[in-house]
Amino acid sequence: MNPEQQQTPMPAIPMAAGCRRIPALGFGTAADPPVEPEIVRSAVVEAIEVGYRHFDTAALYNSEEALGEAINEAINDGFVESREQLFITSKLWCSDAHPQHVLPALNKTLRNLKMDYIDLYLIHWPLSSKPGIHEYPIKKEDFIPMDFKSVWVAMEECHKLGLTKFIGVSNFSCKNLADVLATAKIPPAVNQVEVNPCWQQQKLREFCKRNGVLVVGYSSLGSIGTFYGTNRVMESEVLREIAKARGKTVAQVALRWGYEQGIGVVVKSYNKERMKQNLEIFDWSLNDDECRKISEIPQSRVCLGKDYTSPYGPYKTTEELWDEEL
Repeated sequence: MNPEQQQTPMPAIPMAAGCRRIPALGFGTAADPPVEPEIVRSAVVEAIEVGYRHFDTAALYNSEEALGEAINEAINDGFVESREQLFITSKLWCSDAHPQHVLPALNKTLRNLKMDYIDLYLIHWPLSSKPGIHEYPIKKEDFIPMDFKSVWVAMEECHKLGLTKFIGVSNFSCKNLADVLATAKIPPAVNQVEVNPCWQQQKLREFCKRNGVLVVGYSSLGSIGTFYGTNRVMESEVLREIAKARGKTVAQVALRWGYEQGIGVVVKSYNKERMKQNLEIFDWSLNDDECRKISEIPQSRVCLGKDYTSPYGPYKTTEELWDEEL
């Protein structure tokens, strides 16, 4: 083992949709504000070096090419033996969320990554936008209700072709997920949503568990930036007190909590020391009193999704987008 690599092996979480397991802690590549591709590439190489094996990207993030370059570099440098030892997630953007555009969009992602397949392909948001216009934020007049049935059939075709090992969704509420499950021949393997101690998503997580859908949490440490702009997790007095008593960082406590919930967790840091610290959560556990205190933290969503609402629909308010779960 390279001396830079963690000593505790990365645990993996079983996925109901097959025998493959997903590394418990993933490395996110969505930067807010955006950063140069070279910064992403360098950070991913360092992340592989210290032990990360799950990498999360998306067409929206403009990080697919840098991620692919970093993986090739890490293999050449001997930090990982082969691409098969990694788990790669990417996402279908709203403007491609039309049945005839799903396969071309995935093929473009594969070209960007310089890969023959990815491990997990997700529908990024539960709505479509005018095809051919790849932009964020999306113009309010360009939103279109998603035809869940036909788009999911196209996702299933990507799976059948072997271009992605698993298919899933992201930012789907219980109702939206139920709409997909109602007609799916291949159920979603994953629903990637905001989950952290300050937004625990108990109702959605229970729904997903009943339906064999693994929850993967993003914004695991909260989020600061132009997208959201809050630091509730890192400034939580409850988490700070637990961290101080245990000799851990607040981030470690938050990530350990997520791991103990049985969900996948995606975290992003381009600081190598913090990358290492975030991995040091697998050889200790929270006690019952600490879990109780975390369960009593006041709850509120950070990612409201206002940019995905429009007076023209399909979601006119954030309440409609999230089935009133705010």
